[in-house]
Amino acid sequence: MTGAPTPPPVDEETVVRFLRGTRLQHDRVRDQWVIQAPERAFIADPIAAEILQLVDGTRPVSAIIDILAERFAAPRPVIAHDVLEMIASLAQRQVLTA
Repeated sequence: MTGAPTPPPVDEETVVRFLRGTRLQHDRVRDQWVIQAPERAFIADPIAAEILQLVDGTRPVSAIIDILAERFAAPRPVIAHDVLEMIASLAQRQVLTA
């Protein structure tokens, strides 16, 4: 039995994008961000939503980290760890791809 292919490792030079048919959308009724994918949906917590709003398919992960570190006046290594971990998790769940 074979499972889904393992996504390539994500590093700061990786440019990520949403998989075809997957998108981040704001649900105005519930005032929350939702990741919509074929036959499934995930509620994005506020931190995930901040990260995912910066995923545009052209920006490398390092730029996302830099923007968030400046926006929240947080240590870059902490932001980098959280962003890389979340992106890797969403790549594993076939939401994001390099």
